Amino acid sequence: MGYKVQIGLSNKHLHLKEEDIEILFGKGHKLTPTKDLVQPGQFACEEKVDIVGPKATLKGIRVLGPARPETQVELAATDARAIGIKAPVRESGKLEGTPGCKLIGPCGEIELDHGVMIALRHLHLNPQQAEEAGLKDKDIVSIKIEGERGLVFNNVLVRAGEKHEKEIHLDTDEGNAAGCGPNTIAEVIK
Repeated sequence: MGYKVQIGLSNKHLHLKEEDIEILFGKGHKLTPTKDLVQPGQFACEEKVDIVGPKATLKGIRVLGPARPETQVELAATDARAIGIKAPVRESGKLEGTPGCKLIGPCGEIELDHGVMIALRHLHLNPQQAEEAGLKDKDIVSIKIEGERGLVFNNVLVRAGEKHEKEIHLDTDEGNAAGCGPNTIAEVIK
């Protein structure tokens, strides 16, 4: 029996740098938390923006906080295709060579020249959890999901450190393919 971890489905969202928060929401604006996320210090915000691509617009997309060093738009492949953006699969924060888009907020607009990505599926663990699982930061594992649409996902990046808490992040396309619902558990396969 392998190491078991709950799955967190990640819907389309974005992280903003301070400068972009002020352009989109007004000078001096601070993000308004509405719900804490599993990852320590991270939260869903009241703030939403529209993401504009060459073909279409995704309206009312949630901002996640806190502010980041660089603005990052995370979409599922279906979302990216729908708005006409060819987004690469990347580890969070690895934005070099990614395409851009336009962001529209209530107080302004930003034309990003890069920052749109599909997040590489990943497993968050704090140091104690990583030790329990026999894993370390940057390991690549597979995960097995049981059920009617059960499957194995390969190439799952381990992100282990003090700012992490036990959870697997899949995007909505991946979660739907595996029939994931609330409280879905996966087994980590080394």
